[in-house]
Amino acid sequence: MSRDARAIFNAALEAADPGLAVSRHLSLDNGWLRSNGHSYRLDEYERLLVVGGGKAAARMGQALEGILADRIDSGLLVTRRGHAAPLRRIRVVEAAHPVPDEAGMRAAQEMTALLAGLDERTLVLCLLSGGASALMAAPAPGVQLADKQAVTDLLLRAGAAIDELNAVRKHLSRLKGGGLVREAFPARVATLVLSDVVGDDLSTIASGPTVPDETTFALALEVLRRRGVLGIVPVAVRARLEAGVAGGLPETPKPGEAAF
Repeated sequence: MSRDARAIFNAALEAADPGLAVSRHLSLDNGWLRSNGHSYRLDEYERLLVVGGGKAAARMGQALEGILADRIDSGLLVTRRGHAAPLRRIRVVEAAHPVPDEAGMRAAQEMTALLAGLDERTLVLCLLSGGASALMAAPAPGVQLADKQAVTDLLLRAGAAIDELNAVRKHLSRLKGGGLVREAFPARVATLVLSDVVGDDLSTIASGPTVPDETTFALALEVLRRRGVLGIVPVAVRARLEAGVAGGLPETPKPGEAAF
């Protein structure tokens, strides 16, 4: 029975292994990159970049390099401290989770710079897993890292659900809530997502950096009010959300935007 229990346990770990998940859902076939019914002819692109983050990002990156080898031009992944893995073509940065830190912010800034100025001849592969919301910390204009740290801590202590927390974070970030696709546009973006969310809502996992966002500034402000922290969040946080509600700031990208 002990041997059987170990075998069952090991089989469960193998089934959930991030690298094996990538290998099951991505393949290279005569110059075509295929994933879950989508196909990309690699000779149509001049560059292939890899970006993303999460606690499983490095392991996912290993599997991706195993499939694409030297076809990858460059890349950057952000993972939790202690979760890095040696990669050849993709740089891996370790940062803090669940409250973001300077390392995660610098990595997100570097990632944003990597995505700047791309064109239709670039294919961006984005690898996302749980934890990327905190690890890819790219504060929106007017918001500092300390502001995001404070509001994240306040909401966690107040018992905010993950969708509530993410609604706020999306509106304080450049990359979350579809922001990554907006930064990369008009490059083609393909995403592999390892879900840690019940129901697999793509806009919730990692705060949905590559999918349309249906939350609003008004909802983010309501979350702070509902959780009783509106009066104690940093001034810059409240000011940005209120400015967004008043129409003074652009909303996160919504369904139908050209970038998608």
